[in-house]
Amino acid sequence: MNNSDMTPAISIYMGRKAAALIGEKGWRSAPFETLIGASGGPKWLILSEMDRVLGAELLSQCDGPVTLMGSSIGTWRHACLSLPDPSAAILRLQRAYLYQEYSCARPTAKEVSHVAEQMLREALGTEGPQQIVEHPALRNAIITARAKGIARGQNGVPLAMAMAAATLGNTINRKALGLFFERVAFCHRHLDEVPFSEGFNTQLIPLSELNLISSLKASGAIPFLMQCEPAISGAAGGPFWDGGIIDYHFTLDNHQPSGLVLYPHFRDRLTPGWFDKMLRWRKPAKPVVDNLVLMCPSDTFLAQLPYAKIPDRSDFRVMSASERVAYWETCVHESGRMAEAFYDLITGDDPLRGVTVLG
Repeated sequence: MNNSDMTPAISIYMGRKAAALIGEKGWRSAPFETLIGASGGPKWLILSEMDRVLGAELLSQCDGPVTLMGSSIGTWRHACLSLPDPSAAILRLQRAYLYQEYSCARPTAKEVSHVAEQMLREALGTEGPQQIVEHPALRNAIITARAKGIARGQNGVPLAMAMAAATLGNTINRKALGLFFERVAFCHRHLDEVPFSEGFNTQLIPLSELNLISSLKASGAIPFLMQCEPAISGAAGGPFWDGGIIDYHFTLDNHQPSGLVLYPHFRDRLTPGWFDKMLRWRKPAKPVVDNLVLMCPSDTFLAQLPYAKIPDRSDFRVMSASERVAYWETCVHESGRMAEAFYDLITGDDPLRGVTVLG
């Protein structure tokens, strides 16, 4: 592909199989089978306007079932996308996230968890849990990390010691993280497996109205910042923490589904787990997966944002509340350019315009 034709606000990378199928069938008729949503907290805001297009213009057109697999904020996005009016639900989550308030600059984990639940309930509404678990086509898989052994401490020194040990073990070998955490996926009743989930003693728990909110909270429960979910209906044991501990951006090299994998992301590099963020050798260059469609902000788009970056959790620490909100509002407004570019691509005459084919 000619990179000079690349849509300015968005970069799209496809494996060869994905490019062939989308080139032949177009976006709306392409056999998407999996949607991936990464951890990242406030980073999701840069995708929020594109999510509205994704839900209204693409997911609603899918013929077969689609697995919506995510961790942390990725699961929150997917829950909204599974509602009857996904665009409106994403907008409710966007507003709740933008204007979240706390009693002080350093709120307690209890307060942060309380605000998180308020945001979820505001976005999903009273009927949302039932609509999500009973959706006929969109099948959510909410990834959490269940602590085990010495990592079962829920706060204070025991938690700090466990996280330090997990950090060290993971630095030596990612598989060592399995000594401290195991993957628990709360899944739509028609899912009997989840993709890209090798190792970590993966267990599937049926998703229900009783455990939807708890599993969504658990999937975003960052140690020290938030409280864990000590127990979740339908699942044995606990505590349950942020799914990003194991699957921050997910590894895309095992149990690949046969259909296409759609991955709207914040960047073009994937970091497997939360503890890998500082390990550069665990951040592969653009993943070469034959059936993957990876979409992210372009470098040009990022350079034009305030501070030349997308929102992140450090903004709470380095900005006043009013500064943070103003900055985030600007990023959301600018994200409309990504949404417009995405809409133009999926509804236009050339479904591969500006696409970079990998592999």
